[in-house]
Amino acid sequence: MATNDLDEIIFKLTKGPWRKYFFLAIIFILFLMIKPWVQIGAGERGIVLNFGAVQDKVLDEGMHFRVPIMQEVVIMDVKIHKVVTDAASASSDLQDVALSVALNYHIIPDKANIVYQSIGVEFKERIIDPAIQEVMKAVSARYSAEELITKRPAVSAEMQEALKARLLMNNIAVDAFSIVSFNFSKIFTDAIEAKQTAEQNALKAKRDLDRIKVEAEQTIAAATAEAEALRLQKMNISPDLIELRKIEANLKAIEKWNGVLPEVTGAGAVPFIGVGDSKMK
Repeated sequence: MATNDLDEIIFKLTKGPWRKYFFLAIIFILFLMIKPWVQIGAGERGIVLNFGAVQDKVLDEGMHFRVPIMQEVVIMDVKIHKVVTDAASASSDLQDVALSVALNYHIIPDKANIVYQSIGVEFKERIIDPAIQEVMKAVSARYSAEELITKRPAVSAEMQEALKARLLMNNIAVDAFSIVSFNFSKIFTDAIEAKQTAEQNALKAKRDLDRIKVEAEQTIAAATAEAEALRLQKMNISPDLIELRKIEANLKAIEKWNGVLPEVTGAGAVPFIGVGDSKMK
């Protein structure tokens, strides 16, 4: 009985009025199964493979159709990525240096198919990390340990340019590069601190010496001016000037006299002259 019902349903779907809907449903299911389209998201590119062979065309963002079975599309991320890498190196004066750098990079979108064909999707491990290690060691070896500190911007710029040239050969663009830190041995760090302390002390001593020198020069200048004034004053003293000063003193005494005559008492050889309170009559 069940077999007859199934046969009747199949007959209706394949021979009856539902026939066209049945075949449309089959086609739709097959369409979904083979998925002849691909969606490329923001910051991505599609690499087209014809039977596994990489094609020249790179698919941009959006929806694209592919030939089922024949074509395959591999999604490549071309957004900016950041990697922080540590490396141990040596300076030109053979000081041990531990460096930490940060690199921002991205795959050149139009060259994504070449990157996939020549490197694959593991380009960070195969290309970027080794390039950073080599550049860090090569550049730091051209500077002394002290120069790595005092010329840090120049060291960073040189590393960035070297990385740009190296990664560009593999169609990878450098967006930003920075040195996160330099770490040296404790002995070298202590020596740098001692040198800085000595330089600061020497600078302070020089400032003190300059201050003392200026103060001494000011004292000498003041004494010289005073001595010159005294010399000029002595040169201008003459008998006439002395007589003039006496006359001026007498005039001042007359101006101060209150009109009281001196009193003379005593009969001795030296009379006593006193000024009393009596007024001249």
